[in-house]
Amino acid sequence: MSEAPDLPPLPKLPASHADPSSLADLSPTQARKLKVGSSCIVWGTLPRPWDDTTLESALEEISAEGLSSFETFPEVLSSWDRRGMLTALMERFGVPLRSGYITGDLTHPEKRKDEIVRITRLAKIIQRFGGSFVVLAPSIVVRETFSFREHREHIVSALNDYAAAITELGLETGLHQHTGTAIESRDEVYAVMEAVNTEILKFAPDVGQIQKGGADAAKVVKDFLPLVKHVHLKDYKGWQFYSGYCPLGMGEVAISEIVDMVEGAGQNPELVIELDPSDEEPMAARETLSTSKAYLESLGYRFHS
Repeated sequence: MSEAPDLPPLPKLPASHADPSSLADLSPTQARKLKVGSSCIVWGTLPRPWDDTTLESALEEISAEGLSSFETFPEVLSSWDRRGMLTALMERFGVPLRSGYITGDLTHPEKRKDEIVRITRLAKIIQRFGGSFVVLAPSIVVRETFSFREHREHIVSALNDYAAAITELGLETGLHQHTGTAIESRDEVYAVMEAVNTEILKFAPDVGQIQKGGADAAKVVKDFLPLVKHVHLKDYKGWQFYSGYCPLGMGEVAISEIVDMVEGAGQNPELVIELDPSDEEPMAARETLSTSKAYLESLGYRFHS
């Protein structure tokens, strides 16, 4: 069974960071300054040859909804580029790349050197096409038999090594916790973020994933607010679609509270709307995006036409 590590309730943030409790609340009527982009995965855009072709429809509809940027896997970018089609596709729809999603092995130190080479290569692809942020996620583990305590030292050192390789390129990066991986639970997030080098590795939370893992997403974001540099915005209500997630405003995640906090923190993270793909879809991909967009508009966000 996976086990929770022993740790204090709050992270020890660097003294140079502001106290999140001192931040003033924002109201929905105040001007919003953060940009909102979209991930492509709800269209099924994944790093597999039969799925990456959906990038075209994803960018077309992200552009039509007036989002500021997109996020995808560097393997998808590379696949389109090898066919000589990526630059023209991005120019046609006018949606810039903001970030790319990279998964790294954190539990097998014997793979570390090869992983650094692979992650560096993928980060360079993101950079080549205008991206500036790497969403760094842990690799999948068998949670039923996984021991966080056993692997904690390797997890922290691997994240530091990967973040160093990425930031040496001039990119930013942040930890993206994820269900089914080596960093899933609230306690695992806190234990890791207390121990890593936060000068180079920031926090890139998925608030829906946090909520699904049984924690209060708003509380976790608040506790690490000075380190939040990128946010995946998704809601969660535990239904049979979209791996239990749902468009913004339809679930239990305190999205309004979260965006108020990150707006006031001064870190200027990119907000990225995301929703997992689903075999049975009650809503088309664009409808999920427009639903989330409408919710953010109710909070004061504006999107270009």
